[in-house]
Amino acid sequence: MSALTVLAADEFKAPGLELFDFPTLWAGAPFWLTKPVLLAILSSLVVVGFCWSAFGNPKLVPRGVQNIGEYGYMFVRDQVARPFLGKDADRYMGLLLSLFFLVWIWNLMGVVPVLQFPVAAHIAFPAVLALVVYGMKIYLGMKHQGALGYFKNMMFPPGLPKPIYVLLAPIEFLSNMIVAPFTHAVRLFANMFAGHIILAFFSMVGFWFLFEKLTPLGAPVGVLGVVFTIAMTGFELFIQFLQAFLFALLAAMYIGGSLHAEH
Repeated sequence: MSALTVLAADEFKAPGLELFDFPTLWAGAPFWLTKPVLLAILSSLVVVGFCWSAFGNPKLVPRGVQNIGEYGYMFVRDQVARPFLGKDADRYMGLLLSLFFLVWIWNLMGVVPVLQFPVAAHIAFPAVLALVVYGMKIYLGMKHQGALGYFKNMMFPPGLPKPIYVLLAPIEFLSNMIVAPFTHAVRLFANMFAGHIILAFFSMVGFWFLFEKLTPLGAPVGVLGVVFTIAMTGFELFIQFLQAFLFALLAAMYIGGSLHAEH
């Protein structure tokens, strides 16, 4: 660590928030047309293209893309939809499958060469998806339980002593109406944000000390940076899949809770 400090004291600069500051794609372009928006559009096209190829003209014996699509469908159905939605799982599979694949592709953009930015590391994108799920949760809850019934079941679960509700009711309201959608978005955002910074840091260490500032003392630091970049990329691939799974899982849990008060 001391060698790193001496060699990089006035020159090496660790990556920071500038990684998330994107100008417009060209001079005069709309202010919102930036790299994350372009990657979000590209991700949507990838998901639409994949689903169209897999399910647009299904064969009795699946092959190629259809085979991969069916494995993905069964995974989301069995691990995400059915545990929370039961008999209603098939009705919401289109939404849950799309959420899972879209978030996964968003995240994978962070390790694709040249592109190298996870869309979900920009808070606006997971926030929009979380708000969509939140809106469905409220709508379905009121539709299936009635407006009063929905909030009654949420804030006053049966079987508890009445004095407990004085404390429990506001906690349940805040948890379900404010904390839940907030954490739904922030969990995904924070993991992708942190992962992107970590990968950028180790990549920059390797590049700087092996190419920009190659010295006998700095070379081992650069090699270490490369090794950690490779290791953290593998770990990040796992986290990217896990966060897509958790986002879809929470969406299924929220929808299931609205459809069935006992959830």
